Amino acid sequence: MKKILALLLFAISFLTVRAEEPQYPLIGAQVFIEPGQTQQDIDHWFKVLEESGMTICRIRMFESYMKNESGNWDFTLFDTAFKAAERHGIKVYGTFFPETSKTDIGGWKAPKDEEQLAKFAEFIKQVTVHFKQYKSLYAWVLINEIGGGYQDNSFTRKLRKEWSKTNPTIDRNDKGYPVLVDLLDGKFRAYENTWVLNWIANEVRKYDQKVHLHENCHAIFSLVDEYNFTEWRPFLNSFGGSAHASWHFGFFDRQQYAMAMSANSEMIYSGAGRLPWIMTEISGGNTTYSGNIPLCPTAEEITQWLWTILATEGKGGIFWTLNPRASGIESGEWALLDFQHQPTDRVRAASEVISCAKKNSFVLSKSKKYDSGINILYIRESLFAEEQLNKDGKKMPPKETGSIMKDMLGYFEVLSQSGVTPNFKAIEEYDFSQDNFENQTIILADQIAIPQKYVEQLNHFVSKGGKLIVDGLTGFYDENVHNVMLTGFPLKSLFGGEIAEFKYNDTPFSYSMSGSKVTLPGYGWIGRIKSLATSSTLSTNDTEVTAIRNQFGKGKVIWIPTLIGYGARLFGYKPLAKFLYKECELNKQPFLFDKFQPLVSMKTLKTQDGYITVIFNKSKEVKKMMIKQLSNNFKSQILFANKKGFCKGSNLMISPEETVVINWSLK
Repeated sequence: MKKILALLLFAISFLTVRAEEPQYPLIGAQVFIEPGQTQQDIDHWFKVLEESGMTICRIRMFESYMKNESGNWDFTLFDTAFKAAERHGIKVYGTFFPETSKTDIGGWKAPKDEEQLAKFAEFIKQVTVHFKQYKSLYAWVLINEIGGGYQDNSFTRKLRKEWSKTNPTIDRNDKGYPVLVDLLDGKFRAYENTWVLNWIANEVRKYDQKVHLHENCHAIFSLVDEYNFTEWRPFLNSFGGSAHASWHFGFFDRQQYAMAMSANSEMIYSGAGRLPWIMTEISGGNTTYSGNIPLCPTAEEITQWLWTILATEGKGGIFWTLNPRASGIESGEWALLDFQHQPTDRVRAASEVISCAKKNSFVLSKSKKYDSGINILYIRESLFAEEQLNKDGKKMPPKETGSIMKDMLGYFEVLSQSGVTPNFKAIEEYDFSQDNFENQTIILADQIAIPQKYVEQLNHFVSKGGKLIVDGLTGFYDENVHNVMLTGFPLKSLFGGEIAEFKYNDTPFSYSMSGSKVTLPGYGWIGRIKSLATSSTLSTNDTEVTAIRNQFGKGKVIWIPTLIGYGARLFGYKPLAKFLYKECELNKQPFLFDKFQPLVSMKTLKTQDGYITVIFNKSKEVKKMMIKQLSNNFKSQILFANKKGFCKGSNLMISPEETVVINWSLK
């Protein structure tokens, strides 16, 4: 009877542990724990979090700091942190960080052999069993920043051998053409990342069925092809990412960092699907010798980044770090606190955002990202192919690895500076099952390899009323890197023609688009189109057709075989903004800038009775502008402005580097 009672009490306690969710917004910072710190130091850091309004933190659970001199498990250092978190009401995201070399600041992403995998399994067991006693434990981050390239070791070779049984190499395709280049390396990397995460999740669930499971990807503009987000959803409770300007925003300049955070957020939001997401790592302080560039975020940038995340329906974010680590390559860097452990202006900026979000949590926490109906889609095989074809290491634009992403980002930047945030997602994340795609636009920017399985989906999308905008070398290859311009172009009927040839042009050139009075800057390739009778000519180069519009079922395709998005980044955004205003029917958006606004962007949330718009001014001048409303039934109220911004009716004034948040409610 005593045993039964004891088991019942254990079950009740297990069910009640960690039942309390952290408060919205889930904003906090990494409390960096390392030997040498005192109990007073650690308690002070959690007190700072509490006083700053932060509700969560992240702790890197170093296996190498969890053993005593005899080699036995000793969790004393981390117990101190978890107890301090409980005293100050902070929920902990603990990150598994299995033993690695002393100089390894990011940790390994996959085991090198079966022995290391077994040691990791024991580490997971020890940590999950010990720390589930704490109510401060909220989540486990499965491994720090999964992904980053193929590793040739015994574990990988064994895993690939098994994977190859269902993913064999082929000598010839179904038309008899030899397969000389394949994309299996890229596909396997994505598989391995998913396998590792799923394995860790299963190990945790052996000992804890209730703890929240989370993962942060990183360097998304370079590594997104390794992240098969839809396959992560079944074993994760939330998604996350690392978005460090000094590491990950190399495709952008300083004035575009808020834009980079926006695109990064959109990709994670889409990948998460119906699951919640936070930005697991946001730069908190100065990078001196680590990172790709030296950088210290301004207080204004901290504000912009947090509101960008919240405006993409993110639940919050975690700064890397609160306190600076004292040892290693990153020592003395990245922190929100100064060397006397006192809050900086960056902490105060974060606290202002937290205070506003808490005050308006009833509205903000229930808001949904407004779906503009405009979708920039990336196809994993295109990114695999670009990398495979650039293995020679040559980095000459526009063939260098990253050109595809830059072309996509050009469209994202143009639309954002028009006041509309497009969706940014993998093609498998788009819902092609609908029967009506009116008011939906898909942009395929330089998606060089399109597998056959997506051809029918694209046909269905356009035939049912969707609009498809295509540029660059989209459709140049299939999934086996065969040039379908030679072996039979499967998109001929959909696009309204086929390519006679592509010509590379290393001097600036333009496309005069008939009917729209717009001249678009092209870049890189000029595609000469052999068009079908169903299409109409949009642009010519002498007697050669270089852009067309095609009617396909109830929808339309615009095909401009040059790098339009990349060209906009190099030669100016305004022409493409004018073109997309008409082609994407931006006048149907609920909120829009009255005209293209360079270095100003807007994100929109849908509330229960209206909208919330978040506007950033990254220019060096005060902007006086009008926000166009589709309906005049809404009145404006500023929820947040960190400088002198104000909005009267639809007229907005916003200062340089300012963030303004406006609630639009029914009159």
